[in-house]
Amino acid sequence: MSTLSALHHFASDNTSGICPEAWAKLAEANQGRLPSYGTDSWTTRACDLIREVFEKPDAEIFFVFNGTAATSLALASLSQSYHSVICHEVAHVETDECGAPEFFSNGTKILTAGGPEGKLAPEAVEQIIRKRTDIHYPKPRILSLTQSTEFGTVYRVEEVEELCRLAKAHDLAVHMDGARFSNAAAMLADSENASPADFTWRAGVDVLCFGGTKNGMNTSEAVVFFRPELAEEFDYRCKQAGQLASKMRYLSSQWTGVLENGIWLRHARHANQMTKRLADSIRDVPGVSIYLEPEVNALFVDMPHCLANAMMAKGWEFYNFLGPQRYRLMCNWDTRESDLNDFASDLALLARSA
Repeated sequence: MSTLSALHHFASDNTSGICPEAWAKLAEANQGRLPSYGTDSWTTRACDLIREVFEKPDAEIFFVFNGTAATSLALASLSQSYHSVICHEVAHVETDECGAPEFFSNGTKILTAGGPEGKLAPEAVEQIIRKRTDIHYPKPRILSLTQSTEFGTVYRVEEVEELCRLAKAHDLAVHMDGARFSNAAAMLADSENASPADFTWRAGVDVLCFGGTKNGMNTSEAVVFFRPELAEEFDYRCKQAGQLASKMRYLSSQWTGVLENGIWLRHARHANQMTKRLADSIRDVPGVSIYLEPEVNALFVDMPHCLANAMMAKGWEFYNFLGPQRYRLMCNWDTRESDLNDFASDLALLARSA
């Protein structure tokens, strides 16, 4: 490979550009003058399409710029400052939001529970709920599920249902952090013939943060309230947090491009499939082992530091993640077969020389 710029970066599914379907709608939305702050026809259409996807005509939808705002504002809307949020110990809410959920909720405490491969174990959740019930301890109010998880695993429909039943039994609301919801939806559609509704509101989820950025859009995430009463005054939260776009059509129009004709699932399915092929292409490389068989678009591998450093020296980018010699490789909506082949070829060559 002649130049470093030709290398595909497996660091994140944020590194790809805007998909052509979203780009085309942005260009269309960039014509003429339209009302501001979400009262335009593009935003109306995008909200209607999301309601169709989830088979929930009364869902309330809001668009914000990024996942941190989506999750933090959603959690704040469901809680008071003396409440707590239960999530997995490696959930993005806990590890990568710089305290934003606590900040926007004026102090709501994050409580972490365990579970294998990034998925909450019901018994661990119940232990946290029952740990203390006195007035001196932050009262559990929300259960937050990450779909797909930080391990690249997916909660099956029955797993979401079980956790939601547990939450409801203790009067907890259920939030789903879906930065990579599209990848999980594609996987569950293929493996269980499950619809997005089946593992969200039908299972007991109250609010979903539906990620757009990691699936081909730019600075656009949707907060979907399946129980409309929970969305009361959420627009004021968005405004106060600097998340109310004056030219909302540039956020919402992208959704019309990817939701029409199931494009969002096609892109997510492609990223998932590329990740499985990447795993197959490197599983026999000496010194490299697959930590978890990929379910979505994240592949975790164990390899020596010297090999990882040699790959990075050639220009490949990926993160050390979840272990001292464990690395995460992410595929995107636009990952190509040639990207996989080039990466696997360089990895095998360096492994042999090492």
